[in-house]
Amino acid sequence: MNERIKTIADAATKLFLQQGYSKTQISHIAKAAGVSVGTIYLDFTGKKEIMHFILKCTIDPGFAGQELERPITDEQFAGIENEILGMFDKIDNDFAKHLKNGASDYSLEALVSDAFDILSQYAVGCLFIEKNAFDFPHLAEQYKKYRRKFFETMEQYLRIFIEKGMVRPLEELDLSVTLIIEILSWWAMDRCYTSFELCDIPSELAKKVCIDNIVTAYKQS
Repeated sequence: MNERIKTIADAATKLFLQQGYSKTQISHIAKAAGVSVGTIYLDFTGKKEIMHFILKCTIDPGFAGQELERPITDEQFAGIENEILGMFDKIDNDFAKHLKNGASDYSLEALVSDAFDILSQYAVGCLFIEKNAFDFPHLAEQYKKYRRKFFETMEQYLRIFIEKGMVRPLEELDLSVTLIIEILSWWAMDRCYTSFELCDIPSELAKKVCIDNIVTAYKQS
């Protein structure tokens, strides 16, 4: 990726997530990136194109390495909303794949690790929709369905683990699932972009902390 484009995209990402897409102006992005407004328009035709570039790179990390004609226009992101919805379907299917054989080859440690990786990989896209739901209502509605499916899949895994004696019995399973997902969400997503005090913790270390604490709390002794 062109270093200047990366700097602009990184600055815009933080602003879109922290103060919202609608409240962010090109001048804000320019100031955060340390470039002029005119320089940004050499690389992007507008704020929407920056936003779509960020989301596209979340869906397809390889896109960032392509040689792109500048300024980047929205024509390069035709159908991106459908790509995002397709991403949700792929995540759902990948996350639930061990249910097909009753999670016979799966463990609580692997479940927490996989959930962390998913949330970390798609953090920018998911947080963008969460923080800008009013501006993108259709995506937000579909994202709610994805979140519900993610929750239901996590709950199914834990029920299986409880039945097998791998996880201790839980009186309020749904609340425990909510707690686990919220812990993972903060460590995999919010700590990097939207927490009050951003935490510069390596992703692998953050995952290790999550696995250690969640497994210790819920694994059958």
